[in-house]
Amino acid sequence: MWRVKSLDAILATAERKSLHRSLGPVQLTLLGVGAIIGTGIFVLTAAAAQKAGPGMMWSFVIAGAVCAVAALCYSELASMAPVSGSAYTYTYAVMGELLAWMVGWALILEYAVAASAVSVGWSGYVLGLIENAMGFDWPDLLQAGPAWSMNGFIPTPDFSVGIVNIPAIIVALAVTLLLMIGTTESARVNAILVAIKVAALTAFIVLTLPVIKAANFQPFAPNGLFGESSGMGIIGAAASIFFAYVGFDAVSTAAEETKNPQRNVPIGLIGSLAICTVFYLLVAVGAVGAMGAQPVLGAAGEAVQPGSPGFIAACQLAENANQLVCSNEALAHVLRQIDYPAVGNALGTAAMLALPSVILMMIYGQTRIFFVMARDGLLPEGLAKVHPKWKTPYIVTAFTGIAVAIAGALFPVGQLADISNSGTLFAFFMVSIAVMMLRVKEPGRRRPFRTPFVWIIAPLSAAGCAFLFWNLPHDAKMVLPIWGGIGLVIYLLYGIRKSHLGRGIFQVPELDADAPPGPVPPMPGAPSPTDRHDH
Repeated sequence: MWRVKSLDAILATAERKSLHRSLGPVQLTLLGVGAIIGTGIFVLTAAAAQKAGPGMMWSFVIAGAVCAVAALCYSELASMAPVSGSAYTYTYAVMGELLAWMVGWALILEYAVAASAVSVGWSGYVLGLIENAMGFDWPDLLQAGPAWSMNGFIPTPDFSVGIVNIPAIIVALAVTLLLMIGTTESARVNAILVAIKVAALTAFIVLTLPVIKAANFQPFAPNGLFGESSGMGIIGAAASIFFAYVGFDAVSTAAEETKNPQRNVPIGLIGSLAICTVFYLLVAVGAVGAMGAQPVLGAAGEAVQPGSPGFIAACQLAENANQLVCSNEALAHVLRQIDYPAVGNALGTAAMLALPSVILMMIYGQTRIFFVMARDGLLPEGLAKVHPKWKTPYIVTAFTGIAVAIAGALFPVGQLADISNSGTLFAFFMVSIAVMMLRVKEPGRRRPFRTPFVWIIAPLSAAGCAFLFWNLPHDAKMVLPIWGGIGLVIYLLYGIRKSHLGRGIFQVPELDADAPPGPVPPMPGAPSPTDRHDH
């Protein structure tokens, strides 16, 4: 289970059974922007404000800073191994099969659960638009899943809040169908959606910045830096909204479908992250300054988690009805409150059109993780079947989309986001370790992109990921070891026996003690034989 698959074998496997390379640097950057902008701004702004108040601006900065150093680590590995699989593939090449499986299993929490969360957020904007612009009252029981609470170790649903989120099901299945048809077609649609999204956020910034009031920033951090309970305060908000940035990771999973990946993947990763961070900060400043973003309090005056029974009760009080933190469509709500109802409805329409691009990239990333795990034999190989006409892994795409729709139908956005973060931060932590280990194990391998100051950047990335994970809500932190335990059982029952590497199915010769001597090493300064797949 500690066997390592060399980078040469990984690259050769991809060449044998590869996806079609169709994405250029502009498309790749737009895919990243489409995945990043949306989740944190359109969906989780209200939840971040409930945890941190106006201090959520610092939450965006903290989450973005950790993401930036992680992106630099990802860029080096993605340019060295331009294949599908992201953190799973990198871990396989450096730390061995068992840890690679655990990372791949954790990435399910990152991608599929995040897609479900955004599906629920999209539902909130659609229902707000239907009710505010069209005057139609959607049935309450069909606009949200049940409220979940823990009865010991058993999750218990409360169906008085809702039964099923119908709009979340519709959008998840529609995006899945689009992805099954083809990557190039999906990228073209995504480019249009990104343009709509950027235009909507630009309009929001232009209208809110002139009406900022300094009083709305006080108190700046009502719940402090860490809060009275786990998951609260400025740091708790940063941990929760961190999953808004995972779009850059989805860019690295598209490496196998990218033209000239050694150059274009780092451009897509760092470019999309830089563009999106600027938008996050400007929109957060506009929302807080124009309307205020103070948290609502529980019955005893205590701080309450967004989505908790105390929070729901507080938002049902008449004096809190118009608070930003209680809105399911935060940005459209801000514009309506500052006397731009028509623009607010237009922004709601833009969110309705644009948020599917986020769902698209999350499901896209998840299917590519499954694809490469199946290609390695750790999952049933039938999942890796590519459609003869569409050239996409259609079976695993359909399976993933159905799972995303079910989760979106039954769970609230805040809980889904925090669960997603537990897998995301674990995967990012492993990538940070892998880039350092590979510098030691294979210092001479060609690196089209080198992480600058790697012995500073990579430890900062690992420490930042561990720090944010520790500040997630308790229930979200516990999901990772429980989910990991389930994955370990599956690996021991299936993957360890079916692994291509374990069964000796190699696409290129592996290093072996009994293998005949290799060629004489080249002279210093000459190209290394291991570089042959990197050109």
